[in-house]
Amino acid sequence: MKSLAGAAAKRLAFETLGWLLVVAGIAAMVLPGPGLLMLFGGLAVLSRQYAWARRYVEPVRLRALRGAAEGVETWPRIILSTLGALSIAAVGVVFLISPPAPHWWPLEATFWLLGGAWTGVTLLGSCAIALGVLAYSYKRFHNHPDARHQLDEDIEHSGEMNKVA
Repeated sequence: MKSLAGAAAKRLAFETLGWLLVVAGIAAMVLPGPGLLMLFGGLAVLSRQYAWARRYVEPVRLRALRGAAEGVETWPRIILSTLGALSIAAVGVVFLISPPAPHWWPLEATFWLLGGAWTGVTLLGSCAIALGVLAYSYKRFHNHPDARHQLDEDIEHSGEMNKVA
């Protein structure tokens, strides 16, 4: 009986993690963060239980890789991506330092920098992830047209597979 309860708890934990990653990934597509990567991670976790999630794992993974490849195609993109990640880190540091509300702040001081230090920590974590993805993308795709070509072929083949399925 204990193993059945343990299995149920494990399944619930994985499902919760999967759905949190899916929701966070969708949100991160418009907010700062690696949206497609989180969506891929959530689908990968959910694919352990759901056939519909298994169908989307590979296409989402390939599109996340394409986004990573496009982000390092030119030096202006690399520089802007790096500056964007460092900007997120700078905001995270502000949250960690937690300066008092400025005189122009129109609301109560308690509404200044909502989330506190944990928001700063998560922003620094997002920066670290973004810089790691940028470094990986640079190593794998920058000045490697064969890798980009193979990725494009994989995406095209994945699209054909989805039409059949």
